[in-house]
Amino acid sequence: MKKVSVENAIGMVLCHDMTQIIPGEYKDAKFRKGHVIVKDDIPVLLSMGKKHIFVYELDEKMLHENDAAKVLCDICISENLTMSDVKEGKIMLKSKIKGYLSIDKERLKKANMHNDIVISTIKNGNIEEGESVAGMRVIPLVIEKTKLDDVKLAVGNEPLIKVYPYKIKKFGIVVTGSEVQDKIIEDKFSPVVENKLKKFGVNLIDKIYSGDNKEKIVESIKDLKDKGAELICCTGGMSVDPDDMTPSAIIESGAKVVTYGAPFLPGAMMMLSYFDDDKPIIGLPGCVMYASTTIFDVLLPKILAKLKWTKEEIIELGYGGLCKQCKTCIFPNCSFGN
Repeated sequence: MKKVSVENAIGMVLCHDMTQIIPGEYKDAKFRKGHVIVKDDIPVLLSMGKKHIFVYELDEKMLHENDAAKVLCDICISENLTMSDVKEGKIMLKSKIKGYLSIDKERLKKANMHNDIVISTIKNGNIEEGESVAGMRVIPLVIEKTKLDDVKLAVGNEPLIKVYPYKIKKFGIVVTGSEVQDKIIEDKFSPVVENKLKKFGVNLIDKIYSGDNKEKIVESIKDLKDKGAELICCTGGMSVDPDDMTPSAIIESGAKVVTYGAPFLPGAMMMLSYFDDDKPIIGLPGCVMYASTTIFDVLLPKILAKLKWTKEEIIELGYGGLCKQCKTCIFPNCSFGN
């Protein structure tokens, strides 16, 4: 920090706010700390009675906070994201589309482990068009360029943040349970599934009532697949009871199981599988019918973006996998599933 005459301050960075007072009209910071002095600022500063000011002087080894924020933005941004203007050293990223937000948490951690670096994001999951996903800045007004170089080296060239568009447009439902097939009880399960998919613009192409016969469930799954279903949901019959046939039917349909069971409550008895063509089939436990938020809600956005879940990823979601079932659900902005 040094004291310089106003006329010689062009290109330098203010160390503190500069307040302008116009009696009866105005009193506020005319120039904020961190502002880079330009030629047009000189007469304004002189009119404020400022002949000398305190500044940081940038050299080739240092970056102003605004320029540093742009470097961090370049590390994060990808094609479906848009950046805000730099304001007080901070840049915000917003999504251009509705889609699945994917943040590489491990590489994000590597970036934030560097002193004076701040990249803050929301959590992975569904993101709406125009929604903010991240903000970034550095702590000091000026920062060594080498610190930014170290961050770039640690993180690599792949963007930290991506938003994938939803690609699945058609799905089918296999409704199990002889009591539903025989109309002894009303089917209240499939309408819940339909409503959840409808919010993502996914259309139901067919719904088949299979009862509890395993062969019929297998046949129904294959029928939906032949009809072009990009996602198949099987409702109910997911427990370990001897008469619950859905898990074994999914296996016999030719799908390869990622996991049967997940560290989630509600939704532990879920089964997620994929066919050889990567089309997903998911066995949904009964809790999906009555609980506002379950494992299904957590897995669905990534599935609809045609990104495959791994068993390890699902196991990791166990941290925060206990839903409080709040009266007013704020999912996904709570800790559930993250």
